[in-house]
Amino acid sequence: MSKYGSYKKKVLQNPEVKAEYEALQPEYDLIQAMIEARVNQNITQKELSDRTGITQADISRIENGTRNPSLAMVKKIAAGLGMQLRLEFVPTPTKH
Repeated sequence: MSKYGSYKKKVLQNPEVKAEYEALQPEYDLIQAMIEARVNQNITQKELSDRTGITQADISRIENGTRNPSLAMVKKIAAGLGMQLRLEFVPTPTKH
C-alpha cells in the first residue's frame, strides 16, 4: 500500500474525518473521473481549455478541488473530452 493509502486508511478511522470525507466523495469522484478521462486521452489542460472555451486556470482549479464547477461547465468538459455526462441517484447505504 502506498504512503497515501496507509495515511488515508489511518485518518478515516476517525469518525469525524470519515464523515467529512464521505460528504465530499461526489466531488472527489467527479474530479477523479475528469482527470482520468483527460489523461487517458493524452490531453493537456490547455488542450481541454481550447476544446471547451474554459480557461486552463479554471480547469486546473477544478482538478485540484478549489473550483466548484456548474453543471453546465461539467457538460462542456465532457463534450470537450468527447464524452457524455451521466448523473445518477443511488440509494444511500444503510449504516449498521
